[in-house]
Amino acid sequence: MSGMPPKGTTIKTTPLVSDLAVYQPLLISFGSGIVMGLAPAPLNLWPLAWVALAPLWVLTQRSVSRGSVSRDFPAWLLPLGWGLGYHGLALSWVRDLHPLTWMGVPWLASLAVTGFCWTAITLWGTALVMVWARLMRSSQALPVGLRVLLGASLWSGLEAFWNLGILDWTSLAFTQSPGNLAILHLGQLSGPLTVTTAILACNGLLAEAWIRWADRSQQTVKTVKTVKTVKTGQLLTWAIGLLVALHCIGFGLASQPLQDLPAAALKIGLVQGNVPTRIKLFDQDLSLRSYLSGYETLVAEGAEAVLTPEGAFPWLWINRPAQNPLYNAIVTRGIPAWLGTVGLKQGKITQTLFSLDGQGEIVGQYDKIKLVPLGEYIPFEPVLGKLIGRLSPVDLSMRPGSFDQQLHTPFGPAIAGICYDSAFPELFRQQAAKGGAFILTASNNDPYGRGLMAQHQAHDVMRAIETSRWAVRATNTGYSGVIDPHGRIQWRSGFRTAETHLHRIYRRSGQTLYVRWGNWLTPLLLGITALGWLGWRSVR
Repeated sequence: MSGMPPKGTTIKTTPLVSDLAVYQPLLISFGSGIVMGLAPAPLNLWPLAWVALAPLWVLTQRSVSRGSVSRDFPAWLLPLGWGLGYHGLALSWVRDLHPLTWMGVPWLASLAVTGFCWTAITLWGTALVMVWARLMRSSQALPVGLRVLLGASLWSGLEAFWNLGILDWTSLAFTQSPGNLAILHLGQLSGPLTVTTAILACNGLLAEAWIRWADRSQQTVKTVKTVKTVKTGQLLTWAIGLLVALHCIGFGLASQPLQDLPAAALKIGLVQGNVPTRIKLFDQDLSLRSYLSGYETLVAEGAEAVLTPEGAFPWLWINRPAQNPLYNAIVTRGIPAWLGTVGLKQGKITQTLFSLDGQGEIVGQYDKIKLVPLGEYIPFEPVLGKLIGRLSPVDLSMRPGSFDQQLHTPFGPAIAGICYDSAFPELFRQQAAKGGAFILTASNNDPYGRGLMAQHQAHDVMRAIETSRWAVRATNTGYSGVIDPHGRIQWRSGFRTAETHLHRIYRRSGQTLYVRWGNWLTPLLLGITALGWLGWRSVR
């Protein structure tokens, strides 16, 4: 028959399975990143974090000899895939920004803004993974113990550097909050990077055990038995032992009694107004009625102070307070309040929490430090203002607060944070070191859904544990709540509901090791790693 090959001719085919096998490392890397993305809130599958980085560790070491995974794609795609999987999934709540049509942004432009924000913050987190993987690729010749120490301390050092910038949310430590309170108590020793270091070390030991087990085919039968029963088994024992030991230490810290004094008690009320931003910006009366009613209700219940969320009154009124009925109620009732509104500083507005005493006098002020890029200001405005301004719904940039702030209240100094500030532990640590006796966080969280709300709460849980302080958090649309110094959520509001709540908390003055010394563990481990490397080089 015409077109048929001659009889006896063998036809070579390339199975689809072989084609997929070429990309198998990339699929594994991306998939393990997805697994890590399932660990944090709102799913809270925190045990996954203790194994989800091991595949990337293995693949990074495996790709060293050839400099690439295959002829089809380079090795740097492995950490890129892992980072996109983890950060992309963990930050998927960014999609709730769309649509922004209520701000006058066209539907397609709103989609572009949302996509740009999601992509930018995902790539920023992914860049950390790629830097780590590139540096780790030069460690293959190191002894296994030194390599694990390098991998753990290097990742923690990079996270510390990233946290100094404008974008940070998905630290590996936050994968454990709020589900694994025992391990989060390691944060009392040297901050959240203590938890990150622990996660990296356990993943590294598991990865090294797998590498040795997989290499058995290259050994003789006798050597295989030695490698499998001693080397691999020893590393697995170290991994399990380290995991158990760290949780035992954390459990010991979490079991310490709080021993709060009755004289330090303070009954704080919080108001969740549930007035969407798209409404309160244009309907001031609705926001005023909501928070005035909440304040009056809480005062009648016996509140000694009332906390409102970020931007409860998103317009400048503090210079003419008599025009605000809530201010007049404070003066009449004589009960202090912390009001989320805007201030004015050097010609620019600030996102501010004002502390008013019972006479209506401003006794303290906290200006939000970590402003949201594109949401509250345009990064590098003199250079990129015109270009980015076409995408961003922000008409003018806010001015960030100074790092060395302290919120003064009628009850002594407090620790304050506004929304995005909660992801930056050093802001809370330095206020606690100055005598802040309790935490107040005010957030908006609109228009985001349950995912962002749960993750924001997870950050506040970590800050409460690290500083050993009671935390009261008021949000606009959810989840408001009260957290004790052991990270236990004493009360949490509903999702997009109007609520008030009164709770007794306690002022505390003790200082954890982290509050006193900051993040001392990461530089110590990096120093030990450097000394170990020098020692190893000298005896080679």
